[in-house]
Amino acid sequence: MLATSDIHAAEGRESEVEEKKSAEEVEEKKEKKNFGVFCDERGYLDQIELIMQQGRRKGDRTGTGVLSVFGAQARYSLRDQFPLLTTKRVFWKGILEELLWFIKITRDEALTSCRTSSTPSKRTRRTGGSSCVLGTPKVRHAPRLKYSLNCHMHRFYSFEKEKNIYISSPGAAADLPLMALPPCHALCQFYVCDGELSCQLYQRSGDMGLGVPFNIASYALLTYMIAHITGLSPGDFVHTLGDAHIYVNHTEPLKIQLQREIRPFPKLKILRKVESIDDFRAEDFEICDYNPHPAIKMQMAV
Repeated sequence: MLATSDIHAAEGRESEVEEKKSAEEVEEKKEKKNFGVFCDERGYLDQIELIMQQGRRKGDRTGTGVLSVFGAQARYSLRDQFPLLTTKRVFWKGILEELLWFIKITRDEALTSCRTSSTPSKRTRRTGGSSCVLGTPKVRHAPRLKYSLNCHMHRFYSFEKEKNIYISSPGAAADLPLMALPPCHALCQFYVCDGELSCQLYQRSGDMGLGVPFNIASYALLTYMIAHITGLSPGDFVHTLGDAHIYVNHTEPLKIQLQREIRPFPKLKILRKVESIDDFRAEDFEICDYNPHPAIKMQMAV
């Protein structure tokens, strides 16, 4: 039979083990973030962490492999700031030139571009966009974006009556068999309230490492442009993603980005009064106080 002192000693050791186990469980829970509303650059980085922690491993069309979550949303304020990420340098000139090209391109130019390229263009590879942006689907239907903007533009002026304006996908269902990929940018909704213009994009699929920073800035720029010519103030850009994914070969570069300190977003100035959406020129825009960390190289999956 054990002595009373031995029994107490054994119980003490068991208590210490339980306490240690409880402390470890608490620390483990602390390490797992509870994610809420994703806002501005912190929201983007939290989305990256969420996908790394909770994303499911799956295959993809490129054979690279991704971590993916289905359904994600982040909000970016456009009030006196412009959402160009600061934890890595984002190629502003490429974003600006690409959007102006989408707005100005004619049907003949689009068809020529489509016939001469079945893969993502050099511009896409240089800017870090995805084939959903400058590959066959969007190039083929870029004139539809211009047509939709021109058709709906008058409605922005009557914002007391018109609270929501929708611009559907640049592609069409009948053309899906002709496309290398279905369009990623499925629906764009503009919302007017209290003299502010906000935009929400529903994006079918988003490459969080390379494509999404580009998409955020591109649609923020489009919102600024429309707000300028309609006399409204920029409000919010809401980015809703279907398949939000990280390519497995981007995880290490993104870990570096997550360690960097967030800096204030820059400001965007429009330097002259522009009356029409397709009259904007690259020299009309100035990014001020952009002080990002250095660029981070990530290999593009094609």
